[in-house]
Order: sequence, then C-alpha cells, then structure tokens
Amino acid sequence: MTSYVGALEAGGTKFNCAVVGLDLSIVSEARIPTTTPVETLSQVLEFFRASQTPISALGVSSFGPVELNPTSPLYGYITTTPKLAWRNTDLLGPLGQLEVPIAFDTDVNGAAYGEYRFGAAKGLDTFVYYTIGTGIGGGGMVGGRLMHGLTHPEMGHMMLPHDKIQDPFPGCCPSHGDCFEGLASGPALEQRWNVDPSRLDPDHPAWQLESHYIALALANTVAVLSPQKIVLGGGVMQNEFLFPLIRSKLRQVLNGYVQQRVICEETDSFVVPPGLGASSGVFGAAALALDASRARPAQ
Repeated sequence: MTSYVGALEAGGTKFNCAVVGLDLSIVSEARIPTTTPVETLSQVLEFFRASQTPISALGVSSFGPVELNPTSPLYGYITTTPKLAWRNTDLLGPLGQLEVPIAFDTDVNGAAYGEYRFGAAKGLDTFVYYTIGTGIGGGGMVGGRLMHGLTHPEMGHMMLPHDKIQDPFPGCCPSHGDCFEGLASGPALEQRWNVDPSRLDPDHPAWQLESHYIALALANTVAVLSPQKIVLGGGVMQNEFLFPLIRSKLRQVLNGYVQQRVICEETDSFVVPPGLGASSGVFGAAALALDASRARPAQ
C-alpha cells in the first residue's frame, strides 16, 4: 500500500481534489469549477494522473441525489439533481480509469465522516452533520454507521411549520417550495430579502427568522434520531452569531421535553461548528479512501 490516498469533494460549484498522506498532510490540491461532466471529470482525472505521489485509493463525496446501492445499475450516478447538466451522470465510471479502489458517499455524509474521524464528532457514534449554504443537506451516523437505507438522507427537504403571514416568502426549492432548504438556504435568504446574505447585518431580522427555521429542523432531528451532537457547517453558518440564536430557539422549541443536560443547560456543546472548518468534506473523503485502501486485498 502506498502512503497516499486521493480525496474528491464533488460540489455543485467546484470539485475539491487532494492527495492526502496517511498523516493527513495535504501533498497537493486543486479546485476545479463545476462546469459540464465531461470537462470537469477530465480535469479531475488529469489532476490525479499528474500527481507525483501515486494514490492507493480514492474517496469521493458528491452532491446529489446519488445512487449508493452497489447492486444498482446506476451505482455511482448523480441522479435527479436540479443541476440539469449533471442529471443522470455516471460519476464513478470515468474515475474508474484511475484503477484504484473507490469509496463513494454523499457530500454531507463525507463531511460527517471527516468530523467523526478527526473533528467535532470524534468519539461519538450517533450524530448529525448539516451543511447550510447554497443548498441544505444532512448526514451523519447512527450506532457508529453512516446513514444509508432505501437511499440516503435528504434532511434538507424536511417540511417545516411555515407561518405565511409572518413570512410570506413561498420558498425557493424547485421540488417542494417551502421545505427546509426552500426557506433557509443561502438562495432563500437572498431571494426573500433581495440582497446578498453577506451584506445583511447581524441585527437584521433575517437572522431571527433563519435561526427559527434551523431550530425547527434541529428539533425534528432530535426527536427522530436522538443525536449526541449536531454539527452545523456551510456558508450560511460562517456567520458565527447564528449559533447562540439557534441554541436558544432550539431550547424554546423543545420546551423542556427532552430532559438531557446537554440540551437543557449545555447547548453550546450540543450544536457546534465543524471542528475541521471548511475542510470537513476533503478530510472525510480522505478517510473514506483510507478505509478502502486498508480493505484492499494484499497484492
């Protein structure tokens, strides 16, 4: 086994590629704009082929929806994504040209796995990771295993109570209108207030409403999955002032029903930012690759 693995965080805006050492040092990296599948994947292959350090495995965490069932003829495909140029795209097929074992999961499960192995969720066996940015997605672990089932979690599309008098914005999700993503993603903020969210002051009423919707989603998550911790990443959550608002509103929504100290009194350690910052996805993909490399039979 060589001492390096490849990590690919496939996002709707960019593909983050990295060659990572077993000590988690990043040997080389590249950010490739997400254009067409042919163009983008050609550049990804070029990056890994040009690496001076051969990789023993590749971890891929991708935007979706994706097909994760290895027995499906569409395994490794990006399927019903609203990013039309990538709909029904075979992602893993071209990457197979690298001739190394490939581990594949969603972008949010990848980020969650990075946090589990190296970040804010280390030592836990049941937790949830949300990314709140251009879209909203959730993943994580239950009983020490990444969340998989009939398909993969689509937590960003849970339906939330929507007071249309207080908030007449209809939502921006092309599939569901006012689901979690439709009400609280970065584009929802921009469309509701007609301004780039980065230009909204911390005391703008946008953030009270945003934290309200996030707290509702987290209350649903607590009730359904009983996580030991919830990690919130993504571009919107770079506004650190949101965390105290969300924690306070979460306690209000739960209304004392879940009698656990970490929720009732110590919410600062229950709803937290990623320990790996913006690198959760890349290190999570690297961790998936490390697992695939170790599982490869000796040559």
